[in-house]
Amino acid sequence: MYPGLVDEVWTWSAAAVARAVGAGEVSAREVVEASLARIEDVNGAINAVTVRFDEALADADRVDERRRAGEEVGPLAGVPFTVKENIDVAGYATTHGVPHFRDAVAAADAPPVRRLRAAGAVPIGHSNMPDLALAGNTTVSRLFGETRNPWTAIRTPGGTSGGDGAAVASGMVALGLGNDSGGSVRLPAMFCGVAALKPSYGAVAQDHRIGGTEPTLASQLFPVDGPIARTVEDLEVVHAVLAGADPADPRTVPHVAGTPLPRRVALCVDPAGLGVDPEIRAELERAAEALAAAGHEVEEAEPPQLAEALTAYGTLITAEFGLRWPTLRRLLTDESAQHMELSMARMPPADLEGYLAATAARFGAMRAWDAFAQRYPLVLGPVYTERPFDVDPFDADQGMRAMLAMRLCTATTCVGVPAVAVPTGVVDGRPLGVQLIGPRHREDVCLAAAREVQDRLPVPSPVR
Repeated sequence: MYPGLVDEVWTWSAAAVARAVGAGEVSAREVVEASLARIEDVNGAINAVTVRFDEALADADRVDERRRAGEEVGPLAGVPFTVKENIDVAGYATTHGVPHFRDAVAAADAPPVRRLRAAGAVPIGHSNMPDLALAGNTTVSRLFGETRNPWTAIRTPGGTSGGDGAAVASGMVALGLGNDSGGSVRLPAMFCGVAALKPSYGAVAQDHRIGGTEPTLASQLFPVDGPIARTVEDLEVVHAVLAGADPADPRTVPHVAGTPLPRRVALCVDPAGLGVDPEIRAELERAAEALAAAGHEVEEAEPPQLAEALTAYGTLITAEFGLRWPTLRRLLTDESAQHMELSMARMPPADLEGYLAATAARFGAMRAWDAFAQRYPLVLGPVYTERPFDVDPFDADQGMRAMLAMRLCTATTCVGVPAVAVPTGVVDGRPLGVQLIGPRHREDVCLAAAREVQDRLPVPSPVR
């Protein structure tokens, strides 16, 4: 299938790797060796992979042994992937990027790592993230330093799953496992010219306990683990592996195929009317044309209660972080604390009455979004309303601008619906993209639409 191309296996999609390994056309060991060699070649400049897993080649050999024995090797056979520094991998520290957790060795794999392994994928290493995942669009940690964007037109790969975005975009791995609590897989996807899925709340089992402590409400509701890949097809394969009820996570629901929905799209160019860069507007219009060519009816419309969703999200986040901030602040540098301090300055932590009102406002926004989805099953909107730019963490105006640019990501996180970020083009050396947002638990709808966009607006990847 791929004669003479083993040396280029690091450029293949996850789906192509799995097909070739399953057919015996290339071994899982050859794939993992190619991934490790690519890391050796480019990670020094990009700094996306922080810790390499010693067992990777042995894991690949086990996949090959199962194939030779005629056993099922799984839909992701031999596919190398990175794991964000805040997701447990058995035997390795889950550092969250800070020295305080450098020795916090995980006793077991987190649920999505376990499921990916069971599907034949091979974890290669941990990937960099900002300290405690508290920086909006940068990836700089105290333990591992700064991750650079492989496109080089800007420094940042986005955040907070920037290590995974940069690793996938540069060909170090075919997949990255990150998480998104307001844009944290979608932003690196856009900044690095790749694709990402933020699943619905409850779609994917996860475990975000720190030191055995259960997460509080906002930390239960908002962060969701999700994949970064170079193709939407890969996201579809991974989501089929990750989705579904799991006793390890009481939030999860069974994964069932949905019925066909009307092919009607709401084009939301400027969420909440706060402004959008002309280049982003142009990419949205190109994506809208691609969807129309694929048979969708596209109309300009804005989902309801965006302002209420943004306020509820901010209130819940700052109220909970405000209570813990004196402890958390000691783990951070002045630079890595800036994003959260800016958020709390903009929206001071609420009292109990304000916190409870925010839970009600969130529920109302969810109800309104679900009603809107009856008319428009898909929403096409910006991942980021600005062209990608490097934010000075000590510039409050730039920080506010970056936070507002992610507002549609924040709102969709608040209401718990799925979204797929997909690249659409490259302007002045910077990749740009859009997101497709679906009804709750209808990842299939936004994935299918994102694939239609990617088929018509391909972006070269990986970056060589």
